[in-house]
Amino acid sequence: MKRTLPTNPKTRRLIRLLRRASRSNNVGVWRDLSDLLSVPTRQKISVNVSKIDKFAKEGEFIAVPGKVLGFGSISKKVDVAALSFSPSAREKITSAGGRAISLEVLLNLNPRGRGVRILR
Repeated sequence: MKRTLPTNPKTRRLIRLLRRASRSNNVGVWRDLSDLLSVPTRQKISVNVSKIDKFAKEGEFIAVPGKVLGFGSISKKVDVAALSFSPSAREKITSAGGRAISLEVLLNLNPRGRGVRILR
């Protein structure tokens, strides 16, 4: 059976943008993110805020190729980029002093991919 990409046009555009940035900047992290975004719906990634708090370092960029959920607490000031956020997750990240941004904004802020950690 032929493998298809996501049908959401915004997600497809983001995948193309990440692959293009990976080739032009010679950065593997963007290619890895695009591969993780193109998985089937049944395998979509969701990460809780408590997992971000456990594995992130202060002042680091965290990239989640899926949805960030609000279970748990976060005490570190980190910038989290994801495909989507639950309202409680966005509130917890910003109240801890961090930022909740989209993956496209992260790509524009940090095209070389330095200090980006992928959580899944």
